[in-house]
Amino acid sequence: MKLKDMWGKKIDVMQHYDNLADIYDAQYGGEQRAKIEAALEKLEFKSKSLVLDLGCGTGLLFEYVCGKADFLIGVDISKKLLGKAKEKKVNYCLGNVELVLADADHLPFIEKIFNFVFAVTLLQNMPFPLRTIAEMKRVSKKGCFLVITGLKKKFDAEGFISMLRASKLRTEFFIDEEELKDYVAVCSVI
Repeated sequence: MKLKDMWGKKIDVMQHYDNLADIYDAQYGGEQRAKIEAALEKLEFKSKSLVLDLGCGTGLLFEYVCGKADFLIGVDISKKLLGKAKEKKVNYCLGNVELVLADADHLPFIEKIFNFVFAVTLLQNMPFPLRTIAEMKRVSKKGCFLVITGLKKKFDAEGFISMLRASKLRTEFFIDEEELKDYVAVCSVI
């Protein structure tokens, strides 16, 4: 894929989610919450946790994590989705949340800083998912848990698991529930 095509795809994704921002929670909120809840059943937050919500959208993860983690950073490429996330931050007085407009493949963070990384409904929108996972790993501490979902329409289970293995992640839990439209993997950085 040429650089022009790669950025064209990212711009298309950004515009798509900018257009959906006002109805995103109504249309996808239930599905997103189900994936988040399935993953959180497998995780335990420790004190001093720094969480990255990569592709944070409207901030649906915030209500689940803010009372458990010390600090959460939400990143998205869609300015309008981040506007909705900012409303949640303000409405729920979430002082331990910061929002960043950025591309998931080029994160503005130093290496090995996060204890948890969530990438819910992200990889199917990325031109090179392996590159995106490598960037997640770059900002993850050793022993970090990554929650990564893969849309079943885009990935088959075997291909999704193979991609995680190729990324040198240890899959701790793999959730393939019939009612979920995505596979949910809880992985650790080796």
